[in-house]
Amino acid sequence: MDYTKILLRPLTSEKSAAVKAAANQVVFFVHPAANKIEVARAVEEAFKVKVTGVNIVRRKPLARKRHGKSAGRISGCKKAYVTLEQGNKIEFFEGV
Repeated sequence: MDYTKILLRPLTSEKSAAVKAAANQVVFFVHPAANKIEVARAVEEAFKVKVTGVNIVRRKPLARKRHGKSAGRISGCKKAYVTLEQGNKIEFFEGV
């Protein structure tokens, strides 16, 4: 797959900012069929940085319930926590 189809969008939240500062990691929403190797290659190709590790987290879709009845659903997602080599950084995330 092309890296534009693997990396869907970056995740900018308080937790991702804390992880970036503490462990030099960035967080992306990724394609549900992508694996660690594909994500690492996609980040290296897109941002010209060296990746040392990738952790992937899947969140299952959940039914949103109110008063015991189903009132919609929360979609599932797949996130990748990408650890960058020391000294490398992605300029896109600077100042976020």
